[in-house]
Amino acid sequence: MLWMKHHGIISVANSILNSNELDRTVAHLLVTARNDGYVQGYTECTHHVNNALRVNWDNSRSAMHGVDTEAAHAAAKNEYNNIHLPVMDLVTAALQSDDFVAHLKEVFPNEGDDDEDLE
Repeated sequence: MLWMKHHGIISVANSILNSNELDRTVAHLLVTARNDGYVQGYTECTHHVNNALRVNWDNSRSAMHGVDTEAAHAAAKNEYNNIHLPVMDLVTAALQSDDFVAHLKEVFPNEGDDDEDLE
């Protein structure tokens, strides 16, 4: 259990935080959030200009005109909330074993090899 305390938990956390799947999903979420925020800000600004100047501002030349950024952002949030990380399948399988520490050591073989006293 000392291996688990000193290496196992850290290995699982690092594997999650450093996974390519998480990186891609978070990057996609950030891009859709930025795009949706841009559209909402542009729409609000257009509304204020129309009210202040009593004009009907033509926003058809906006880069995001007609793009459903809200749906794209909602889909990205759903993707993030339902992310599948392959390392978690390995961890789940190991934790269902009677000797889960030995199985986790197989999943993360290079973690704590120099700490023989942690057996």
